[in-house]
Amino acid sequence: MLVSGALHTSRGALFPALQSIGLQSAEVRRSWAAFRYGVWAIGTMLQTWQQHVEGQGQWEAHRYAGYVVKAVDVTAYWRPRLKGLKSKHYDSQAEKALPAVVVGMVGRVGNVGEQRMALMTDLVRADLDDPSEALFVNELLLQVLCGLAEDEMPVFDAGFKLKGLLEAGYERFVLRLAKNFTARRNVLPEYEGTGRPPEYGELIRPLARTYKDQPIAATPPDRVTTWQRDGVTLRAEFWDQLVLPDTPPAEHNLTFSVAAIYDPDFDEPWLLACPLQLSAEDLWHFYDDRWPIEQLPLAAKHMVGGHRQFVFAPESCQRLPELALLAGSIQTYLAASLPPIPTGFWDHHPRRTPGRLRRQLSGTRFSDLPIPWPEQIRKKQSVCAHLPKGILGHLRKKQVSPG
Repeated sequence: MLVSGALHTSRGALFPALQSIGLQSAEVRRSWAAFRYGVWAIGTMLQTWQQHVEGQGQWEAHRYAGYVVKAVDVTAYWRPRLKGLKSKHYDSQAEKALPAVVVGMVGRVGNVGEQRMALMTDLVRADLDDPSEALFVNELLLQVLCGLAEDEMPVFDAGFKLKGLLEAGYERFVLRLAKNFTARRNVLPEYEGTGRPPEYGELIRPLARTYKDQPIAATPPDRVTTWQRDGVTLRAEFWDQLVLPDTPPAEHNLTFSVAAIYDPDFDEPWLLACPLQLSAEDLWHFYDDRWPIEQLPLAAKHMVGGHRQFVFAPESCQRLPELALLAGSIQTYLAASLPPIPTGFWDHHPRRTPGRLRRQLSGTRFSDLPIPWPEQIRKKQSVCAHLPKGILGHLRKKQVSPG
């Protein structure tokens, strides 16, 4: 139902969407009961899906400097009228935080043929009892760190904070920083002989900015490197051995490097932080490969139709976004691995997109799929020979009239 985009025609309602794929009334109720009350977890389904994709042999992970890109991001399903929902997420259009079901996404980035995609490995919910953003981000960072392999490099956008990554115990990462980011050297400057001796290192400002119409110059870089990509010269400026602004210098500090990568096609540079000594080209590849994680919620919301949802139970409000994200990942992989499907006779050069696959599946009924389903999917192995049968098994008792 999800992969075929049936939620579009039903405008987010489950029962009409299930019925539109050819299920009978009893099958619709059984499917909804499995979704609502079934004992299953999205983590197991993601693990099974990951093993299936890797077993097909078409997906190949991207690797730079010996590390596989593991992108991390957060998406939200807006539910402004859902009563009792405590979690919120910032909406740039509304310029404020709105009630939403917040989900953390983690995926390994690779390619299927010529198409780049993220293979989702984890989905993290917000705590329903304490849905604060700080607690949710902390839980997401801890889960990513627990599942991080030795050859994986986590990549974060500017929504995550450098202080949170360092406090969580990350020893390797690539993080995009804000334009007004500042840091300090991990060494004390020389004492000039007057005034109080310095307690912090030199303040480093990678990018110039203005404050109250007064220009503030940038700190000269420690080193500058350039390289060619597709005939375009890219330049990177580095500042090494840095710590947070409120951290005094010490030998045990985990230091990091900051790189400002300038691309002539863009007005603003990428400001990236990484505790490892990586080349500028590898840093550029790591953050450039973070973008496929952004495609999964687009497929889950606009291709699958999960942007509008009509479920209201607390567990259902969490399960439907998770299943929609999984369906979006399935759509993306199948579209990339199958031959391109033209929209119509006018589509002379079709591309492997989830939208074309969804249109093809939208006209297919579930009963027409050539799947060798067993007559009974799951047999309940319960011992019931000792139980009373028929009318003897009724729990009701005969009412005795008073008199």
